[in-house]
Amino acid sequence: MSDVNAINGYTQTGASSTTSSAAQTLSADMNTFLTLLTTQLKYQDPLDPMDTAEFTNQLVQYSSVEQAIQTNEKLDSLLSMNIQNLGAQAVSYIGKVAQVLGDVMPLQDGQAKAAYTLDKDVQSVTIIVKDLNGSVVYSESGEVTAGTHEFDWDGKTAGGQQLEDGAYQIVVSAKTATGETAANVTTTIFGKVTGVASDSDGVYIGLGDAVTANLNDILTVRYDDYFDKDKDTVTGEEGTGSEETPEEGTEEDSGVTETLASVAKTAASVAGSVLSGII
Repeated sequence: MSDVNAINGYTQTGASSTTSSAAQTLSADMNTFLTLLTTQLKYQDPLDPMDTAEFTNQLVQYSSVEQAIQTNEKLDSLLSMNIQNLGAQAVSYIGKVAQVLGDVMPLQDGQAKAAYTLDKDVQSVTIIVKDLNGSVVYSESGEVTAGTHEFDWDGKTAGGQQLEDGAYQIVVSAKTATGETAANVTTTIFGKVTGVASDSDGVYIGLGDAVTANLNDILTVRYDDYFDKDKDTVTGEEGTGSEETPEEGTEEDSGVTETLASVAKTAASVAGSVLSGII
């Protein structure tokens, strides 16, 4: 993965090479033209001078080409600045969870998440997970109603074997009733952003250690605790609802104190995770 400086350096070098070459060519052609012009003027027949209109037209053409090259240089500078901004934006995604168009999802810390969207109701949906060798490692039935449905996977096979973290493909097959047109299925994947990279085609983000996505394919970016949004942060038995204050030094008072301390510790931990995700 590359940092922002590496992205900027690459962009600046690649963007300016074409216009620089064009400027050098124009300069050489212009010098050659001026040499020919002064030579012809020097040796022209005073009784039959050359028509200067054609020379003037050629000078105007050279001036127009030079302005076009300068315009391209300005556009290259704007493009470079835009790529820099994209790179800086991508770096701010590190540590957060991104939803990306695609069908290859990262299994991170034994967790993987994807979503699929149906454009119509169907009879049945089958969700298949494959490894990079194309072998099916897990499958289940999915929701059949039109709309977007999420898919959570714990990285285990149907037999309960825990698979290693990495890249896995999700394939969603929708079956419609006889005589109906096939349903369109769109898949997106979720992953925690772990780095930023770039090449001649643009800026990319790394999801886990094995999946890379184009910055243009990002749909949403969420806090880094998104995978745990459905989990209870505080567990325990419900209270009785009594508002009586126990006497100091009793076992009940000690239990309440320990519970409050546990809640405060958990709240501080959650706040730290949120702040970390925002930064």
